[in-house]
Amino acid sequence: MLRFLLRRLASGVVLIVAISVTTFFLLYAAGGDVARRILGPQATAEAVRAKQHELGLDQPILTQFGHWVSRALVGDFGASWFDNLPVTQVMTSRLPVTLSLITGATLITAVVSVLLGVLAARRGGWVDRVVQFMSVLGHAVPGFLVAIGLVLVFAIELGLVAPTGYTQFSDSPPDWLASISLPAIALSIGSVTGVAQQLRGSLLDAQRQDWVRVLRSRGLPESRVVYGHMLRNAAGPALSVLGLQFVGLIGGAVIVEQIFAIPGLGQVAISATSHGDVPIVMGLVIVIGAIVVVLNLLVDLLLGWLNPKVRRV
Repeated sequence: MLRFLLRRLASGVVLIVAISVTTFFLLYAAGGDVARRILGPQATAEAVRAKQHELGLDQPILTQFGHWVSRALVGDFGASWFDNLPVTQVMTSRLPVTLSLITGATLITAVVSVLLGVLAARRGGWVDRVVQFMSVLGHAVPGFLVAIGLVLVFAIELGLVAPTGYTQFSDSPPDWLASISLPAIALSIGSVTGVAQQLRGSLLDAQRQDWVRVLRSRGLPESRVVYGHMLRNAAGPALSVLGLQFVGLIGGAVIVEQIFAIPGLGQVAISATSHGDVPIVMGLVIVIGAIVVVLNLLVDLLLGWLNPKVRRV
């Protein structure tokens, strides 16, 4: 197990390094005149050159990358070029907001997917067809349309929750839950359909196996056969899809946070990339890369627990 974990961790570190290097050089290749964007179009040439020297932009790109790596290795990712806020401060203040939204969407995805997948596999017939139709509809409808529809119905028409804004958990847990409920539901719609389809297919394959017939012939209750044996056997592929969907939720959170005015990493990402704020973008790359690595490691651990043969891969 230790060797298994070390291999996964090493591959994750390599992934973060590769993404960081690629992002850094792409940002500088497409960065343009960042110093003039910071100072404004009325800035003199002397002021622009002074700003470039202050930011180190007048040095060779390899030198700049070396300076960034040397600071990043000790946890110093610099400060924003536009508002001079430390990158670590920006990340630590926005990351919990985005993580709470994505975690809520993942929990909704897991619970609803299991219910729909088991229902479709066990009942079949029109129930299965309805679930299939919902899956196609969930893939076809863009997430931002679902988000806008939820705001119109539940926030504006029914007035059950506030249409926009975010409340910290420490300030009021009920208000925090209300502020992330609609965004989490909107974010999870597409993920639910994919995981439910995978789970349905795995359960249909499992119930045709001989060992399932043996369990039923021994007189075990159907609920124990399904939830105690078949579901665990079918959970591996569905868990892999859920892990991939989690990564996709990070990208979807950018749009959802804009619609619901949630102060998470999505707003920071849009602002930093549009302005070419390299320190902030690189901080985002490291944070998101670390989240992906940790998530993949957790998924691998769960898969190894469900199926010991995975640990030998």
